[in-house]
Amino acid sequence: MSAGDVTSAPSALDDRAAEAERSVGELFGARLGPLPRTHLARVVHPADHGRSTRAAAGTWNYWWQAHYLDAIVDAGLRALRVGDRAGAELRARHGDRLLATIRLRNGLRWVNAYYDDMAWLALATGRLRDLHERVGRTARRRRLAGADRHLTAQLRSAHTDDLGGGLFWNRTRDFKNSPATAPAALHLARSGAADEARRLLDWVYARLWSQQSGLVLDGIRLQGGVEVLVPDVWSYNQGTVLGALLELGDAESRSRAAALVAAVDAGLTTEVDGARVLRTHGGGDGGLFTGILVRHLATAASPASGLGDAPRATARRLVHDTAEALWRGRAPLELPGRRDPSVFPVAPGAPAPRPPLELSPQLQAWTVLEAAATLG
Repeated sequence: MSAGDVTSAPSALDDRAAEAERSVGELFGARLGPLPRTHLARVVHPADHGRSTRAAAGTWNYWWQAHYLDAIVDAGLRALRVGDRAGAELRARHGDRLLATIRLRNGLRWVNAYYDDMAWLALATGRLRDLHERVGRTARRRRLAGADRHLTAQLRSAHTDDLGGGLFWNRTRDFKNSPATAPAALHLARSGAADEARRLLDWVYARLWSQQSGLVLDGIRLQGGVEVLVPDVWSYNQGTVLGALLELGDAESRSRAAALVAAVDAGLTTEVDGARVLRTHGGGDGGLFTGILVRHLATAASPASGLGDAPRATARRLVHDTAEALWRGRAPLELPGRRDPSVFPVAPGAPAPRPPLELSPQLQAWTVLEAAATLG
């Protein structure tokens, strides 16, 4: 471990995150078709239900796999926190196999038609590289560097002066939005391109920030040469903007981050058993949205964020109370011959669903529980 790592015994929150990791892996982890030494997450359990039977040629959830990779990295960092170096190395190798399979499934390339998809994979790949560095592994650096190079170039190609800045959502180039711009800003900030990241965030605040709610709106669409605001509010956009602001860390960014935490608490929560918890967005793509927000709220709650006591306490409360509600709502699923995995509710306070199960809400619960574990 590096000199700055702090080792502690596993806590109850660590154990909860480990149970979510085990359960998601048990229910959804699989090879790509018959190919050995490959790994992806199926999008539904059981495997023979619906679109999962078309794993090799059908629906391709590129960005869900990026968040699966992020969760595997979370588990590796958790292993490091409790002094399990071998466990961290195992997760790093697991991440390598997943990343290689993502490229294989994507036609032996990193490039995708959607810039937000590529931003998510760029973020996860960067975190996998950091995990490798922390465990002292040098393997697969060429693949990691290649992914970073190709994905970063694609993101920069979507950052144009059209509509005053920001990133296009996809190759159609008629929609600039927060889902592409904010994770790209976070990736660039982590990569050392602070000025470029700041320009992207300034565009978000100039064009997509609601003064009334304090929250970030979805995007601006070009229709017949006319700009049309898409005013939808999604939790993940708040999360990636928050993460990018915290990564920049200057005084203006910290002020914006503190205000955004307060706006999330005021506008994106609901009451469950007397606690204010974060709202979720159902299944499908929306099943990942709140998990993304929680990941960055956990960063905001850390003393290293540079935020004041009040926003840090608010962020911590939202992370812990949301994680607690998801944990309380879990239920076992009987699998013959195997230890029963836990199934987590799609929304805090709701019952756990029964099969068929969708990957995204279960992966979201894992992400939330990993975030809570980082705060102790």
